[in-house]
Amino acid sequence: MIKKVEHIGIAVKDIKESNKLFKKLLGKPHYKTENVESEGVKTSFFKVGTNKIELLEATREDSPIAKFILKKGEGVHHIAFEVDDIVAEIKRLKREGFKVLIETPKKGADNKLVAFLHPKSTNGVLIELCQERTNKE
Repeated sequence: MIKKVEHIGIAVKDIKESNKLFKKLLGKPHYKTENVESEGVKTSFFKVGTNKIELLEATREDSPIAKFILKKGEGVHHIAFEVDDIVAEIKRLKREGFKVLIETPKKGADNKLVAFLHPKSTNGVLIELCQERTNKE
């Protein structure tokens, strides 16, 4: 089952400039940056209470973030929900009629396993499921 909103992902053109903007907005600096080569993205994380904001900058023109910005501009890209068992949650959501984009969870940023639900099945919002990775995964 879904436990909480884990983070909100925001697509940005320039992560350095966006880090400055969000530092002013939130009153504190980002706590980490990370490249996710498989997705062609550089990420930056801010802690907001028990939740996080993830800034995403494309590192290649064919990445999902580059395509998103080209089509829609900068802005909210996805909402991520934390789950205890991502495999079981994918199966449950498929049974409920949601379209799963990634049926086999893969390594994402911030030591997470991730999978996504297609926005066409979630009122236009890209949904990310994430689970903390263990040493085995």
